[in-house]
Amino acid sequence: MFDHTKYRAFQPVGLTDRQWPDHVITTTPDWCSVDLRDGNQALINPMSIDKKVRMFQLLVRLGFKEIEIGFPAASQTEYDFLRRLVDEQLIPDDVTVQILTQARKELIERSFAALKGVKKAIVHVYNSTSTVQREQVFGMNRAGIRDIAVQGARWLQEEARQYPDTDWTFQYSPESFTGTELDFAVEVCNAVLDVWQPQNGQKAIINLPSTVEMSTPNIFADQVEWFCRHLEQRQHVRISLHTHNDRGCAVAAAELGLMAGADRVEGTLMGNGERTGNTDIVTMGMNLYSQGIDPGLDFSNIREIIAIVEECTELEVHPRHPWAGELVYTAFSGSHQDAIRKSVRYHSEHQLPHWEVAYLPIDPRDLGRQYEAVVRINSQSGKGGVALILERDYGINLPKWMHGHLSQVVQKVSETTGREVPSLRIKSLYEQHFHYVPSDWTLVHYDLHAHGREVQADFVIGDDSHKLHGQGHGVVEALCDALGRHTGVRPEVTQFDESSMSVGTNAEALACVELQVDDQIIAAVATSGDISTAALQAVLTAFSRSHHAIARNQSAEQPAHATRQAAS
Repeated sequence: MFDHTKYRAFQPVGLTDRQWPDHVITTTPDWCSVDLRDGNQALINPMSIDKKVRMFQLLVRLGFKEIEIGFPAASQTEYDFLRRLVDEQLIPDDVTVQILTQARKELIERSFAALKGVKKAIVHVYNSTSTVQREQVFGMNRAGIRDIAVQGARWLQEEARQYPDTDWTFQYSPESFTGTELDFAVEVCNAVLDVWQPQNGQKAIINLPSTVEMSTPNIFADQVEWFCRHLEQRQHVRISLHTHNDRGCAVAAAELGLMAGADRVEGTLMGNGERTGNTDIVTMGMNLYSQGIDPGLDFSNIREIIAIVEECTELEVHPRHPWAGELVYTAFSGSHQDAIRKSVRYHSEHQLPHWEVAYLPIDPRDLGRQYEAVVRINSQSGKGGVALILERDYGINLPKWMHGHLSQVVQKVSETTGREVPSLRIKSLYEQHFHYVPSDWTLVHYDLHAHGREVQADFVIGDDSHKLHGQGHGVVEALCDALGRHTGVRPEVTQFDESSMSVGTNAEALACVELQVDDQIIAAVATSGDISTAALQAVLTAFSRSHHAIARNQSAEQPAHATRQAAS
């Protein structure tokens, strides 16, 4: 049944002197939201009037100046919704509402009646012109289809004369434009414009719907450019695009269509529409925004937009939805996390004039998103990402050599649970494995005496106040010597870093140390108001985690345990 031979390739236009590939989008198109019509008719449960009002108010807040509000002649709900907008004066003066109607007299009459009292309106009339529709659905020839369009255009004129207080714009769509022969599409649209006479002042829009996406976007752009070249009243009308997403290319087709000469784009928030959807205006608008072009629409609170769209449509926005999805600014890959961390810091330190951050095409804050969502940790995450969590959320800036130690601990937990490791859990693991100090390895006191180039030091550690003595070229080396004398195994410092975790008189120092004890490599950290104390405690904490120290602790506990049992 999966037989590709029953399909044939879409034939290209053959526009050998095409100009659109050399064009660049530098200005924002006129936007028209069709969420309340095309988007609504694609829903399992169409919106109630209250939901329609809420969606309309959202579209107004976002900055849409043209909003298709429905098909008032098609149902009573659509009619009543339009009347509520008018009667409750919910349409701002700078917003033009658009309604859709087939080229049928009774539907056109009811549509104009529904619009009574509107200050500005677009009446969008259409009929299908494609070869398949003509031959298989209507059984009509070209002349018959053209006559329907022309008659519909005349009926719009007649009805508009009865409502002179409204500023009217007429719009015509050769439905299924992409499946219509280009010469016939131009013929029909020229015939409609001959009725409306836009050169004499009647505002008109010709809408080119990709009712079914049938080709690659470049062929659609060829169709648009060819059409614009041959339309007789081109300079007096706006060319609008209404692309669908059957091939997953609605946004790309609309962008290339603008390059090919169009002025206007119809679409929906998040791309909701029939079958696979319409042009996604959020995606297309943010595409422009990311290129330094003001989209003319305010998407700064994307969470609110998503919440209202999901409530009104009862459709969830995919977490990987372009620009808006919950996970689109989240990096799980370790190399990505490390690059983001370094790039964000570089961007901040150098005060770059334009946003240039690895893996983040825009600043998530522009959409009301926060950086805590950028890096999240699972078994695929790298050491840079784990370190960034501590730095970002808790101000703990670890040296690079310690990233691997921490990452191994976190990754083991993630692999064991098979789940993401949240920020608080990472902090807990850091405290447990690197910062926690057994009571018998706590530094109580130290005393230093310089003798030439060497330091003689006495240390008091633990609950039982063990006294250790050592010497070396510095306080850390003296402690390692003391531990060697006390335990028989001298630790060697292989990595050491100190930094300040805050500023001012109460600043705390963070000391990070890596020790080699026999064949073990152990890392630990310590904090203190005194930098030397922090360094010494970090060495003690690391040594306490060595097999040698643990074995000594266990053997020391056994006699005491036996004594307690005897006393019992």
